Amino acid sequence: MLFASDKELIQHLKGIASLNNGGIVIENSDRLITHSIDALVENSVLNPSNQIRGLSRFIIKSAAIEMGIVLSSIQGLYDARGRGECEGFTVPAINIRGMSYDFSRSIFRTAQKLDTGAFIFEIARSEIGYTFQQPHEIVGVILGAAIRENHSGPVFIQGDHFQVNAKNFKINKEKEVSNLKNLIKKGIEAGFYNIDIDTSTLVDLSKSTVVEQQRANFEVGVELTKHIRELEPEGITVSVGGEIGEVGKENSTESELRAYLDNFNELLDKELKGATSISKISIQTGTSHGGVPGPDGKVVDVNLDFECLESLSRIARQDYGLAGAVQHGASTLPSDLFNKFPELETAEIHLATDFQNMIYDNELFPEDFKKEIYNHLRKKFAPEKKETDTDEQFIYKTRKKGFGEFKSKFWDLSKEIRTEIGSHLQRKVEHLFTQLKVEGTLEITKNTTPIIKTPPTLAQEIASA
Repeated sequence: MLFASDKELIQHLKGIASLNNGGIVIENSDRLITHSIDALVENSVLNPSNQIRGLSRFIIKSAAIEMGIVLSSIQGLYDARGRGECEGFTVPAINIRGMSYDFSRSIFRTAQKLDTGAFIFEIARSEIGYTFQQPHEIVGVILGAAIRENHSGPVFIQGDHFQVNAKNFKINKEKEVSNLKNLIKKGIEAGFYNIDIDTSTLVDLSKSTVVEQQRANFEVGVELTKHIRELEPEGITVSVGGEIGEVGKENSTESELRAYLDNFNELLDKELKGATSISKISIQTGTSHGGVPGPDGKVVDVNLDFECLESLSRIARQDYGLAGAVQHGASTLPSDLFNKFPELETAEIHLATDFQNMIYDNELFPEDFKKEIYNHLRKKFAPEKKETDTDEQFIYKTRKKGFGEFKSKFWDLSKEIRTEIGSHLQRKVEHLFTQLKVEGTLEITKNTTPIIKTPPTLAQEIASA
């Protein structure tokens, strides 16, 4: 149901919630959950009116705060991890690409069932582009899902791979860094209080020393971290992640880790005395984003270097006080490997593509809709197909872009289909949360996470829409 005017939206909320002095007053939270939140989220995404989209987002975000749902930084938990005060679990960071409302609801349901507090929603710079989900929008969707599932407590949303494009950097360094700074500003304003800056694309292995190989990585990383620290809302320390090895490239080494962290910390302190450094470090251990599809479009096995992961994670904790190492490109790994990550004290693991695959490959996903998406992708993105790619490989690597190209049609899927896919996703999330040992982490998460309420402003939400 899309509202035709502000007046119609406000009328829909009569007896449920009302605008009052720059905020909202919830009069019936049960009715908000069962009667109104679905419509508010849909309008926050699809309404053709900027005004109504912005108003919907403002109401969702204001209601979330009133219901004890607070956008937060995971910095406190990661600091405790670095001090050795908690251990034995790996925080899942889940990329929200498609069917975002239904998927987010399934994650909140799992967290409630397993008493989990340590989990992150995230979206990468590239995903923001091809899924057509800007920061203010995706935050509203996630918070709407939290309201719908009657969640309470901190919610961690992360800007994943806020990455420097090496080609653009080489052409115009200032412009590329400025574009990334603008995205960081937009993300923090929306509530991304966790940001993974990825300048590992600037590592130059042709240099003669490890420090010189990593120099552009840590120098630009410090510039972006300083920018983040200057934008933080009062009372919030954004959790910042660094990266030393681009995913899909050469595996990381101890010398690279130390060269990056030693020089990063020294330069950051010089540039901004006393500034909080990064909380975790992403490394390369043999995986690639989305997995590597064979000619039949199915993902082939990878040789993951667990010894590298364990060693660098330990060094990051013991010598630098970080939460540990981060594993990227992991969702398509065999399911029986995930219990290894908490055993090795991996701090965080990023999960994306397998959830996307589960949506497209669900038996209830309409075949005619899938065919429509694939035919469109074959035409529009034909230049991206490599000569060596089979059609199956091309579709596997490209179908992530269908979420943006067919955004409204995904929302139009029947309630039966969306419920079934949501349930299927939830079973996968439950399995991963259990394997990663994050069940029962709600108490330690709440105890280490300051609750800082940052109310939205209606003007900013409308402007962002």
